[in-house]
Amino acid sequence: MILYAIGWTLAGFLVMELAGWFIHKYLMHGPLWGIHKTHHQASKGFFELNDVFSLLFGGVAVLLIFLGVEALDYRFWMGVGITTYGMLYFFLHDVLIHRRLKWFDKPRNWFLRGIFKAHQAHHITNKKDDAVSFGLFFVPKKYFKTK
Repeated sequence: MILYAIGWTLAGFLVMELAGWFIHKYLMHGPLWGIHKTHHQASKGFFELNDVFSLLFGGVAVLLIFLGVEALDYRFWMGVGITTYGMLYFFLHDVLIHRRLKWFDKPRNWFLRGIFKAHQAHHITNKKDDAVSFGLFFVPKKYFKTK
């Protein structure tokens, strides 16, 4: 049972990273740019219209957990994996990278620094078509180089 739970939790996490990359590249920087562009502009407040995507992804996780909680089946554990992804996303993206909450300085760890650099490269442009690096955890190796 424990390996079942761990496996489906990891699957939920991985599916969220892959789906997040695809949604970010092809939908947010495509037909949903009108919503996502608020993330590429200077914020006028704590929240931005782009935060609606977090609510959507969180809603999927809650639904999966709710549907699978009675039997503790794969839906429950996938929901846990998506929730774990969301919590790490909030910490990395909103706290460490964009400093919406100023809890920490810029990351010093090589892995976190690589994620930070990749996201900075993504934000070099505020245009729909010129962005690079759409994932959060799986980013090109070049961002992990120290030079």
